[in-house]
Amino acid sequence: MSDDLQHLLDHNRRWAAQIEAERPGFFTKLSQQQSPRYMWIGCSDSRVPANQITGLDPGEVFVHRNVANVVVPTDLNCLSTVQFAVDVLKVEHLMVVGHYGCGGVQAALRDTRVGLADNWLRHIKDVRDKHATLLSALPEAHRHDALCELNAIEQVVNVAQTTVLQDAWERGQAVALHGWVYGLKDGLVQNLRMTVRGNADLEAVHRQAVAGVKDRPRG
Repeated sequence: MSDDLQHLLDHNRRWAAQIEAERPGFFTKLSQQQSPRYMWIGCSDSRVPANQITGLDPGEVFVHRNVANVVVPTDLNCLSTVQFAVDVLKVEHLMVVGHYGCGGVQAALRDTRVGLADNWLRHIKDVRDKHATLLSALPEAHRHDALCELNAIEQVVNVAQTTVLQDAWERGQAVALHGWVYGLKDGLVQNLRMTVRGNADLEAVHRQAVAGVKDRPRG
């Protein structure tokens, strides 16, 4: 084992010992099953850890992360994770969480070439183009934050339109979708008012959430 990584193993052992001392039997119970109520679809950014942000223990939130928290019907990795969470684990809430300062969103906004990921970021450029009028009406300094919010909102729509959620709602399963955005500068999560519990409210909630981006006070 490289000495460069030994400190990680040392941290792990101290962490495990501390948890076991504070909550005897925690890992034994955790190993037997997982029954999270929540799923988090977030960005791969190392500064946005789902459990720490929400104050949840291991086993309490099912997580999928990719560059810029994108959900598209061709990504079988993401859709398989959603399907397992909804159909097998029976999560009650699925949150799509963007974050301010997202490098993927920034690259899409500015048409910055980053390499292979440009093909992935095309999905965010589609969001940018869809809301071009809204974004162009904002001061340039605020467009990045607004696109981070819009991207999270549109990815909620994409989740809602998957066969997984359509089938779940059709059979009457109670699973709600939520659009959030996380602030790197203050550690706070903002609710984008994009909460969807079925097809009936999707269009109206989407329209209200987008209007909220347009009207949000920005310092």
